Amino acid sequence: MLRHAQKPLRAESAPGLSRPALLVLCACVLVAQAMVAAVNLLIPQLAASTLRPSPGQLLWAVDAYVIVFAALLIPAGALGDRYGRKGALLGGLALFAAGGAVSALATTPAVLIAGRGVCGAGAALIMPATMSVLVHLSPPERRGQALATWTLSAGLGGLAGNVGGGLAGEFLTWRALFWAVVPLGALLALAVARTVPRTPSRPDAAVDPFGAVLLAGALLAVVYGIIEGPSYGWGSVRVLTAFAAGAGLLAAFTVHGLRAARPLLDPRVFASRRLRAGALGIGTAFFGLFALFFVNAQYLQYAKGFSPAQTGLAIVPLTIGMALVPRFGARLQDRTGPRLPVGAGLGLIGAGLLLVSTAGAGTPYAVYALYLLVLSVGTGLCAPALTLTVVAELPAHQAGLGSGLNTAAREIGAALGVAVVGTVLASRFHGNPQDPAQVAAFTDAMGAALRTVAVVLLLASAAVVAGYRNSGPKR
Repeated sequence: MLRHAQKPLRAESAPGLSRPALLVLCACVLVAQAMVAAVNLLIPQLAASTLRPSPGQLLWAVDAYVIVFAALLIPAGALGDRYGRKGALLGGLALFAAGGAVSALATTPAVLIAGRGVCGAGAALIMPATMSVLVHLSPPERRGQALATWTLSAGLGGLAGNVGGGLAGEFLTWRALFWAVVPLGALLALAVARTVPRTPSRPDAAVDPFGAVLLAGALLAVVYGIIEGPSYGWGSVRVLTAFAAGAGLLAAFTVHGLRAARPLLDPRVFASRRLRAGALGIGTAFFGLFALFFVNAQYLQYAKGFSPAQTGLAIVPLTIGMALVPRFGARLQDRTGPRLPVGAGLGLIGAGLLLVSTAGAGTPYAVYALYLLVLSVGTGLCAPALTLTVVAELPAHQAGLGSGLNTAAREIGAALGVAVVGTVLASRFHGNPQDPAQVAAFTDAMGAALRTVAVVLLLASAAVVAGYRNSGPKR
């Protein structure tokens, strides 16, 4: 662990976290996370809309939010550290509302994708600002529980997004969902202005625009290659060029970070084995979770015949564990150290994906719900320990950067999960899932895609658990 990682916050920088401020911060997290999940419920409606998006454009409409979100999280966290986290949060809410308006007004897939990207930029400011404010205002002995509450809010955001997207898909339109973001963003901004205290900014915090561009470009190139692979061929010049560009930009980002006097993210922080394990573990968990989110709505509507509203409510078992288990996971980490909750949680996520991969049109919903619950409990069990690992491995004055790294790992995992499961599904199924005669072929392809994700997740989980060796409880 870095020597200064556990340096306590000075008393004057932690005026205390009031209950109204905690509720408002959690509401911001919930809304930002909800917009990741909500669009998955609208995939069938978007596919049949006058926009006429191709399968690849549908993937980008889902992934544009999480790609931009993930690409900007670390620089956004650094901006909050430098100029003030409350200001970053208010700016993020403004961008979030603007992106919702652009998406609602879209007349082409490109404009919809652009609007989703603007929303993602807003969320990139919102998420690290909320977490870093919690870190600054919570005393060290209560920080684990505060982060568990933050994790709970993110989990409930998945429920809110699925229910909201389902209701919009059945009773309104996809445009209504995006229009709803505008007044919601304004109300949250007003609540933040009134309840959330300012935390000290650090004028010496590094923002590093060049490093931010390199990091964002690397992520965009890699995910572009994954999404376009089935369309153009994995050995095509276009796809191989994208992967080569991603690797080259990531290498350039690393070299720049090692040489720059004030880099966005000093690569040397990854000398900490626990930091590497925590970041990989967070990305791994959300890789599996969002792969499931992408296919879940399609399975329930195409194979089970659920309406959009029923589909939104049918995801509730997936959020039960996220709502009820994080506090238990935080207490278990305090008693045993992070290795047990992390290993057990990631193992349950992998098991849940393998169980869901066996579902077909004839699978009773009660059985399917039990599969979702397994995955949900795993997420709730491991998330607090993983989150606290990353935050604790950086000094307190870099809370924004640490929370940005934490959430970046989540969203990179989410983006890759959607990309991998979507591309495997597209490579194996070329028909119309709305045709009853092709439902079996669709569920077979879905099962293969989820098994691919599960295998990758379990292999990564072994590396994560190995990174936590000799990690006992905090004293």
